[in-house]
Amino acid sequence: MATSRNTDTDTGAPGVRRRGPELERAILDAALEQLGSVGWTSLTMEGVATRARTGKAAVYRRWPSKGDLVADALRAALPDPEGPPDRGSLREDLIELGVRLLRAMYSPGGCALRALIDECDRTEAERFIGIILGRAVEPGKRMIGEVVRRGIARGEVRPDAEEGECLVADVMPALMLYRHKVTGAPVAESDITEIVDRVMMPLLGPRTG
Repeated sequence: MATSRNTDTDTGAPGVRRRGPELERAILDAALEQLGSVGWTSLTMEGVATRARTGKAAVYRRWPSKGDLVADALRAALPDPEGPPDRGSLREDLIELGVRLLRAMYSPGGCALRALIDECDRTEAERFIGIILGRAVEPGKRMIGEVVRRGIARGEVRPDAEEGECLVADVMPALMLYRHKVTGAPVAESDITEIVDRVMMPLLGPRTG
């Protein structure tokens, strides 16, 4: 992301004078909001400038295209994740992870990610795939993998579950997205508990009989 000089002051809106990081933060936040509300196809640099209450020139000075702007907005919105939860039981750890995923899913960054996934074709999405994998998908898989390994050590998870770790890590996020898309209603924390109790626990627990 281009870093503006301290003398680069915003004069795009009456009574609003911002510069440097403050102005850049406002533009990045506006880009995420626009992406989540109008989608990738309808997002414009002019719309972002209006939302950020700045001039179009202030946006173009820093980002020559909306792809450059969205890439930086995603990086800013997807910080390094927390470590995996350790509440002492598989069920509680999975619920905590699910709640974290839920909050991320409906955050400005999460809404922006869904808009990109829904609208971008493969060519357009190429520049964002590394960001999405590095900041969202892979950290989530690592945390679920760690929770599974702790469960094995405690005897709550059958040992061979680790062999299918990659598939197991996809189950909860996939079900959450499926419910969101099919029902059109927001996923609730009660849905997380249901997914854990009805799907994840039977999937991972020791086989009986």
